[in-house]
Amino acid sequence: ARISADVPAKRLGTPEEFGQICAFLCSVHAGYLTGQNIPVDGGLYVSAF
Repeated sequence: ARISADVPAKRLGTPEEFGQICAFLCSVHAGYLTGQNIPVDGGLYVSAF
């Protein structure tokens, strides 16, 4: 509960949400995407600044 309070989205991600990112990265729609970091953290990375 404490961790999710620190996340701007106020909740932890679900396995389905992480799976959707993985599916996108493995799809033809991500064919032009190279060398990127894609944070899937509910905004926690941005709130660190």
